[in-house]
Amino acid sequence: MHQLQPLDYFVFLIYFAGVSAYGYYVYRRKKSATTSSKDFFLAEGSLTWWAIGASLIASNISAEHFIGMSGSGFALGLAISSYEWMAAATLIIVAIFIIPVYLKNKIFTMPQFLSVRYNDKVSTIMAIFWLLVYVFVNLTSIIYLGALAISSISNLSFEAAIVGLSVFSVLVTLGGMKVIGYTDVVQVIVLIIGGLITTYLALSLLADRFGFDGNIWKALGILRKEAPTHFHMIFKKDDPHYYELPGMSVLIGGMLINNLAYWGCNQYIVQRALGADLKTARKGILFAAFLKLLIPVIAVLPGITMFVLYKNGMFQAEMADAAGTVKPDHAYPTLMNLLPAGLKGVAFAALTAAIVASLAGKANSISTIFSLDIYKKFFNKAASEQKLVRVGRWAVITAMVLAALVTPALRSLDQAYQFIQEYVGFFSPGVLAIFLLGMFWKRTTAGAALAGALLTIPISTVLKFLPVWTRGAFPDYPFLDRMTITFFCVVLLMAVISLLSPQKTAVTASIELDKRLFRVSPEFLMGSVLICGILAALYTAFW
Repeated sequence: MHQLQPLDYFVFLIYFAGVSAYGYYVYRRKKSATTSSKDFFLAEGSLTWWAIGASLIASNISAEHFIGMSGSGFALGLAISSYEWMAAATLIIVAIFIIPVYLKNKIFTMPQFLSVRYNDKVSTIMAIFWLLVYVFVNLTSIIYLGALAISSISNLSFEAAIVGLSVFSVLVTLGGMKVIGYTDVVQVIVLIIGGLITTYLALSLLADRFGFDGNIWKALGILRKEAPTHFHMIFKKDDPHYYELPGMSVLIGGMLINNLAYWGCNQYIVQRALGADLKTARKGILFAAFLKLLIPVIAVLPGITMFVLYKNGMFQAEMADAAGTVKPDHAYPTLMNLLPAGLKGVAFAALTAAIVASLAGKANSISTIFSLDIYKKFFNKAASEQKLVRVGRWAVITAMVLAALVTPALRSLDQAYQFIQEYVGFFSPGVLAIFLLGMFWKRTTAGAALAGALLTIPISTVLKFLPVWTRGAFPDYPFLDRMTITFFCVVLLMAVISLLSPQKTAVTASIELDKRLFRVSPEFLMGSVLICGILAALYTAFW
């Protein structure tokens, strides 16, 4: 059964109508007499902690998790969960040390921080850079994986799926951050329920295959027995997958750099908390960290299950392309095709919810940066609040159209999740270095930040391709290790430039740093300890 049945379309229609109606209700109920730019882009002061947490996860989880992480689960195993579980620990760090700096200094966009801390040149270069990456890497990859999944489980063509996802996402985004934030709560509920249903089906199939009549607890034991190599969180150097996830780098090296850059210096993510007070923002981030612990259950476990089923003779044709090559990213769509009518509609709605929420969040961040950091600064400094909102809405439409036109070029990808992580990792180390030094070392100069911004990608590129250029004379580092090397190279470079510059050129008073804000409530501390304890138990159990 490779097409949705009428009941599936009915279930999906209920989801679509429900999200649209709720979004319109939020828009009308919370609409001000005149919509300000801060209200449109940040939902200033109106998002609750649970809406912030849900929106963080809904914006983060997309087809790259359902499709890409399941594919990596099929190929690599549970170790790919480090992207999720270590993100939970990183969110705690961000809530304690980074969010207070933004809120104390009334920062609304990441380029604004760079402008206040350094200068407009650094800010503009990074704003343009972020816009290009968000449109041509993030939006395109999300649309691609979403369209790939939808076209594989329905009678929609790949091209029609691209158009449908883009239009749905634009409709959600045009309502502003309030609509995105509150509809994301619905999206998260739908994607978790749909994801759990698909995981349950996969485990039931495995139990049936081994004669345990759908007993999913028996199925979990079968997984450990049939795929022991898929249950290691830390790969050793002689492991064939060490290059993708190199040993301890997933704990203290490149993974931490990747996560800190993503969760702490990324407009797309941080924007959810910028309109709230510190207590609410921290509660929301901690809630998101708890949800992060669940994601491997709905995204990675189905992929491992499909690996065991495939190894035992099932789904040989479904897991291969036309040339007979095994395609790990086929794992999740294959499972969805096996769901009965109605439940398949729920899973389809969950996948769509994840895609649309992620696209809407990304598009809103694109419009925020373009409107506040490009348009207002360089084209119309006297732009009214209403004008900025209109420009922001047109930026959403333009970005989505561009991404939809570029998306078909990505059809040659294999493990899309790993592809996205690697190439986003070309600039993440430099971004993190610029922000951390800007926050916590007053001596850092604008010249140092500019050098860091301009040299991050060249350093990453040299590290990636030098082994090819030198025919193996230079070590071929895993990309997470390359991120670590790049980060420390940029930090060292920025430190040298700053120390060699006259001290009077360093900006020392533009960013306020109140150490009292780093104190946390007993409730936040208890939640953080619980999360860290769960992580310690997981890594100990699956070392």
